[in-house]
Amino acid sequence: MLRDITNTPPTTTPLQNAGRWLLGTFMTGAGTGHLSFARESFQAQVPDWLPMDKDTVVLLSGVVEIGLGLALLLGKRHRALMGLGLAAFFAAVFPGNLHQYDQRISAFGLNTDTRRLVRLFFQPVLMGWAMWSTGAFKALRRT
Repeated sequence: MLRDITNTPPTTTPLQNAGRWLLGTFMTGAGTGHLSFARESFQAQVPDWLPMDKDTVVLLSGVVEIGLGLALLLGKRHRALMGLGLAAFFAAVFPGNLHQYDQRISAFGLNTDTRRLVRLFFQPVLMGWAMWSTGAFKALRRT
C-alpha cells in the first residue's frame, strides 16, 4: 500500500497546493516556537502521565513539526506520504489537547473551557487538511 502511495504522486490542484504551503509554513513556524519563544506554553500541554521530561517532548515534537513542515513545502514525490505522516502526528499530539482541556490549562489564548473544547474539534480539521492538501485522500483511494 505505501509503495502505491509513493510511486506516483497524486496530482493536486492549485487550491490544494496553496493549502499545503500554508500548512507547511504554519508547521515550520509552530516547530520553531517549540524550540524558542513558545516553549513554556507547549510544555503546559504535555500530559503529566507521559514518561518523559516535558521539555524534551516539546523539543522533539518541535523538530518533527519543522521536518514535516519543510517536507510539505519542499517535497513533491512523497507528499501524500507526508500528509499521512502529518495526520498521524496530529493524532499523536491530541492527548496534549485533551490534557489542556481536562486540567483547565490556559495557554495560547485558550483561557476558557469553551475555547479549549472548541480546539479539540479543530484537530480532526487539521488532519483532514493535511490529507486533502497533499493528495493523500486521492492516493489512498487508488490503492
